[in-house]
Amino acid sequence: MSKQSLGSKVRYAVVGLGHIAQVAVLPAFKNARNSEIVALVSGDPRKQKMLGKKYRVSRLFSYEEYDQVLSLVDAVYLALPNHLHKEYTVRAAEAGVHVLCEKPMAVTEDECRR
Repeated sequence: MSKQSLGSKVRYAVVGLGHIAQVAVLPAFKNARNSEIVALVSGDPRKQKMLGKKYRVSRLFSYEEYDQVLSLVDAVYLALPNHLHKEYTVRAAEAGVHVLCEKPMAVTEDECRR
């Protein structure tokens, strides 16, 4: 059974707050009717604060706190450096959380199969 209730919004965490997240992902969520950003994950506290305030997201987490985030959301949007895609995707999937991942899915064929 999904964490999301029928008819409610999909609760997302955006993981990685670099260029793609700032120019495409976060602005797109601002206009989404069926989704809401409930958490931001980054290694840069200053960037977290700035973007949290701009997009009205109060739950701000470091990468070390990622597993805590997974209990709060229905899905994650991964906008991380390519070499981190597989690790964060697998962790979310193992927690039963849906994943939207920037391409590539992983950096090797073996990682993609996992």
